[in-house]
Amino acid sequence: MNNLFTALIAKRIVATVSALLVIAIACAAGIWQLSRAESKIVLAAHLLARQQMPILSVNSSPLTLEDASERRMIARGQYIPEAAIWLDNRPRSMPPAGSTASQSGFFLMMPLRLEGRNEVLWVNRGWAPRNSADRELLPPVKTPTNVVNIEGIVFAHPGKVYALGESKPPTDTGKPRIEQNFDLVGEGRLRAWSQSPFILREIDTGIDDGLLREWAPLTTGVDRHYAYAFQWFALGVAGFLFWLITGLRQYRRQDVNGDQE
Repeated sequence: MNNLFTALIAKRIVATVSALLVIAIACAAGIWQLSRAESKIVLAAHLLARQQMPILSVNSSPLTLEDASERRMIARGQYIPEAAIWLDNRPRSMPPAGSTASQSGFFLMMPLRLEGRNEVLWVNRGWAPRNSADRELLPPVKTPTNVVNIEGIVFAHPGKVYALGESKPPTDTGKPRIEQNFDLVGEGRLRAWSQSPFILREIDTGIDDGLLREWAPLTTGVDRHYAYAFQWFALGVAGFLFWLITGLRQYRRQDVNGDQE
């Protein structure tokens, strides 16, 4: 036993330390991937529970983000299309489900002037494809000119993407513009509006306006986290087996040489 211990560890300090390092890193990364998957599952369950609560009306009384976050909400008002913001770099997964292919596009953020209140609510109306030949050409969508009822889910923001530097303040606020991310506070300050402290992500109610509202569930990517975790744990096992097998082979060679001597 002592000879085996010596052959595996004492005479292979560098290999043993390297193997332990690989195993530790692989296990830590695998556990992190599992925790990411678990977080998404818990978050999705929380969102589902919030959506089962009574529907809020933003027209009836002022609401805070804490009160309304992830709740269903209805809003009645009139769109302000000239102040629309198209959020760039919002790819949409292409069917079938599970496919890795995607299509580039925009989220359309549009302010809704609430009826009966001196307040504006920003609505994420949905997704539209980007013109591949002309990035500045906006997709054709239909915007009601009358007062409409909107139903959706409340969020703090429409989601963020990585952007290099900060965007410059617009020189013309009287026409739609393309942005990487949406700054709710900044828009309120820029336009001197009284705004709701959240955005409303519109749900699909069969409106034919040229926008898609197939919102990805929060559990999207859980399978990928499990796959990554499996790969990391497999790497750890492979590192241990490599260390063990090479050590045993070295021990057997030393044992055979010892017998011959």
